[in-house]
Amino acid sequence: MKLKNNYKNIIVEVYEKVVLLKLNRPDSLNALSKGLIEDLNHALDIIENDLNYSVIVLTGNGKAFAAGADIKEMMSKSFQDVIENDFIKPWEKISSISKPTIAAVNGYALGGGCELAMMCDLLIASEKAKFGQPEINLGTFPGSGGTQRLPKTIGKAKAMDLILTARMIDADEAEKLGLTSRVLIEDNFIEQVLEIAKEISEKSLPVLKMAKAAVNGAFENTLSQGVLYEKKIFQSTFALEDRKEGMQAFIEKRKPKFENK
Repeated sequence: MKLKNNYKNIIVEVYEKVVLLKLNRPDSLNALSKGLIEDLNHALDIIENDLNYSVIVLTGNGKAFAAGADIKEMMSKSFQDVIENDFIKPWEKISSISKPTIAAVNGYALGGGCELAMMCDLLIASEKAKFGQPEINLGTFPGSGGTQRLPKTIGKAKAMDLILTARMIDADEAEKLGLTSRVLIEDNFIEQVLEIAKEISEKSLPVLKMAKAAVNGAFENTLSQGVLYEKKIFQSTFALEDRKEGMQAFIEKRKPKFENK
């Protein structure tokens, strides 16, 4: 199946091995509606299974990354609805993608928007970005990984602060807390992120996937289990032609030509 740009709620742009996905509901600050998540997940499935693409960049169209769930859609749901249909589960798709993912947070990343950004491997923020988990003001709390990923990322005390007070933080504070990978100037923000994505895309895709799996394993295993998991994946790279090419290129003092095999 070919990747197309005919979605209602997202915009797709391809830059060689990098795919830029823009959440496209700017009038609602890219609120995460059922339709938007369906469009996003459909595109993610295609990208995941197409070897022509190595890196995914996710951003928002307009002045927000995503300002959270679509509360108008959520308002009518009952306890039985959310239990039987598990409507939040489709939001987690990007966390299961094996290829590197980058959240390019260009503005507000609040509630489900902040949770979506945290599901990505790198979280790169514009200097104008704002983060927060304001669900407590709606009589609920983060339900798409926020209570789990946020403390693992910034620590329990700071996560409790943000979740219980619902306060927003700016990009500088987010960087100090360790929530962001980098903070970039607002001018040409997306172009800067695409350059980072391009740099990553030039690496061996099988090794990128292995490295990602190894790092993620640190959050799922004990230290001894994680080290053993890392060792097994590391040893697997010695079955790859790309490993041979990378080391040979280093010895010959040239740039490697990876073929993803």
